[in-house]
Amino acid sequence: MNWAVAHRIAGIAAAQAHRDLGIDRTRYVPVHQALKRADLVGMAQPMPRLFGVYLSPADKGPAVLLNANLNIVTQRHTAAHELGHHQLRHRSAADDDLSPALRWGNGSWPEEEKTAEAFAAWFLMPRPAVLAGLDRICQGQPTSPEHVYRLARELGTSYTGTVRQMQNLRLLEADRARQWAKISPAALRSSLVGGAALPADAHVHVVSAASHLQQVHAGVGDVLIVQEDKASWISLPKGLVRWTDAGQEAEAVVMTDEFCGSAVLEVSASCLNEPVQLTVMRDSPRAGVHDVWPD
Repeated sequence: MNWAVAHRIAGIAAAQAHRDLGIDRTRYVPVHQALKRADLVGMAQPMPRLFGVYLSPADKGPAVLLNANLNIVTQRHTAAHELGHHQLRHRSAADDDLSPALRWGNGSWPEEEKTAEAFAAWFLMPRPAVLAGLDRICQGQPTSPEHVYRLARELGTSYTGTVRQMQNLRLLEADRARQWAKISPAALRSSLVGGAALPADAHVHVVSAASHLQQVHAGVGDVLIVQEDKASWISLPKGLVRWTDAGQEAEAVVMTDEFCGSAVLEVSASCLNEPVQLTVMRDSPRAGVHDVWPD
């Protein structure tokens, strides 16, 4: 089975899973919540050599074990990959050395791993969500890799994986996708904050007028920066502090470990008739049993 066939199979399976699990296909996909809705027993614990494990019903499942040491983006992808094994009725699988960044397109991938990997892309990045995000970010016309990075932040996915999925959706030509996939996400993050030094492993979430009534899923150390003239935060909850390294002209905040749950923020700007209102939600890798995982 080649990757094109794997993606055709996975795309259909992901759309069916969205329907059956009640997933809104126009926005960020809550994959950990989806595991619960699929009646999978979920657990996350540190695992030095594994991304995740799927136990099929034949092996006293269905159940999923995730590596709690993964960052949230990688853990979300792994969770979707394991859900793919379940939705596609695969055998039990332990996923240890299947990093898409290292082995994408490698013919040594087993067929079930190919379709589960493709399922993760289609489940986390359905066409309606990608199109809605691009419409907010760049009026539907991605002309720079920064646009794709911002889309990845909206969807909670990796930059490289988002580039590839946009190619799958025929929203990027193959040559441009190959060029953009080679660009370091660190360089794109730096570009979005005007070259300022960022906290280690921080993501950058851009807030604009199009962010009104949207959700931002951010982690500790992440920066939220406003791209509107003469903007200012109307109020900040505990755990979101002004990020002075962004420069005098930028209005930015960084999420600290004191931020819990979610909060509604408002941003004013000289070009806006009313404040931009958005909901910021803390997202972090899940640990323990799924009964205590936040949605």
